[in-house]
Order: sequence, then C-alpha cells, then structure tokens
Amino acid sequence: MGARSWTAHDLLSWRRRCLAQGGRRADFDWLLDLAGGLPWSELQRLHLDPARPVQLVCPVASLEALWQRHLAGGEPLQYLLGLCPWRDLELKVGPGVLIPRQETELLVELAGGLVAVPPALWADLGTGSGCLAAALAGLWPGSSGLAVDLSPEALRQAEANLETVGALSRVRLLQGHWWDPLQPWWGALGLVLANPPYIPSAVWAGLEPGVRDHEPRLALDGGPDGLRSLRTIARGAAQALAPGGVLLLEHHHDQSGTVLGLLRQAGLQQVQAHRDLEGVLRFASARRALP
Repeated sequence: MGARSWTAHDLLSWRRRCLAQGGRRADFDWLLDLAGGLPWSELQRLHLDPARPVQLVCPVASLEALWQRHLAGGEPLQYLLGLCPWRDLELKVGPGVLIPRQETELLVELAGGLVAVPPALWADLGTGSGCLAAALAGLWPGSSGLAVDLSPEALRQAEANLETVGALSRVRLLQGHWWDPLQPWWGALGLVLANPPYIPSAVWAGLEPGVRDHEPRLALDGGPDGLRSLRTIARGAAQALAPGGVLLLEHHHDQSGTVLGLLRQAGLQQVQAHRDLEGVLRFASARRALP
C-alpha cells in the first residue's frame, strides 16, 4: 500500500498489527508523525471517526520497513530517519552523534534566565549535534559563539545543523578537549554551557541496547563515577569565564550535590541547582566572581 488515502479504520488496524510485532507505542506514533506526516493530535481524532480519510506522505511499506529495522536491531528511529525534532528545531542526526534529549532543552531556557544581557561571546562545550549552539544562536542573534567537540563526526553534524538554521557565520566550530581549544578566548566567555558525558561506566553498561549499542559512548560514559568530564569543566571555569560569566551544566540525576561542590571548590560563586521537567535536580549553574 502506497502513499494514498486510507480510512481511519484501515490505518488504525495497520498500526495495531505493527505494534503487535513489538516496540513502544510512543515510538511508532513518533514515526507516523515525522515520516508519515500524521501528528499525534490528528491520530487521536481518527479513533472518533473510523470512516475519516487519512493521507500519509510516505508509503506505508516504507514506514513498516523502518519499524521492523528498528525492532530487529534496536537502531534509534532518529538515526533511521536522520532527523530529530528538538525545541523549535528539526535537527539532522546520525550514528556517532548523541540524539538530543528533551530535558536538555531546559539548558537554553536557563541560559536566557541567568544572563540578563546577551553575552558578546558564549561557548558550547561538547556540542554534539549542535543543538545547543543552534538554539543559543537563535536566542542571541547579536552574539558570537564557539562550539567545541572532540569528535570530528559530531562537528560535521553540528556544522550541517548550524548551516540549516543560518547560524554558521556566527558560531565557530573547534575540535578538541573541553577548554583546550578555547584558550585564545579564556577570560572573555560570558556564558559557557555543557551537556557532558556524565553516566557512570557501570550504569552505561546496563543501558537499554538502543542507547548503549548505537549512540556514541564518548558522549555518554562519564567514567567510573560519571564525574570525569564534569571535574575538568568545573576546574577550568574560573580561568575561562569572563568576570561575572556564567557556567551552566547538565548532570546525572543523582549528582547534584557533588557537582555543586565541584563548582564551589573551583572558586565560583552563586552556585545553584536547577530542576528538570520532572522536578529532578538535573542542572547546575555558577558565576565567576567580579573583580
């Protein structure tokens, strides 16, 4: 069956057959939305009107093949489609680059709330897909940004996404380890944010296969206690930030107290914890002292 009109009854029956093969309903409905052009709200209306015609933008056979491939190997649907909706962006993603998570969207909102005046220069450490860099470029169109990643593959993906949103001319991509590529700008960074690898190695080993076997370990595994990268970032912040500059971090759900301690040990001030969408302390912020 191709990209033709179905009745709601036909489509819902096909959907039930696909879900009977396995997988999560939310994932299948996400596939229907992004690849099939059927938003979740429209899908819910179909239950009320079985005779209602439905037009998909992708052949049903293609959708079903993607679903079966996802079930067979656990490959994330975002990689199979090459796309990931995030915040108000539609990002390109692929193997070797971490899939942006919904909770990470809050880093952008927190940045906007913590910085009263748009900084002249900001940095995104471990940019990955470039999601945070693209969002900050949209939030502060008059500012310049620096996006750092150790992975050449991630930087290529970030470049493509920044180009898509028209921000590539305002964000410079740099390869290297955390603060190292930023040395020429140390002391001038008004905001630095990072979503570093923070999952303890033993926890990473027990993650669901779709994450552990397909998403890059480099972007997830934070070492034995999950704090390896967070320690490095905290340690260099007082030197790299501009006076009064803000550091904003995402961390594991049980690391809040420890990360706040690392920021205080680094000599930063106004150290704060922030909650995620579920009320979990997932973020930390701090400032470099003013002269």
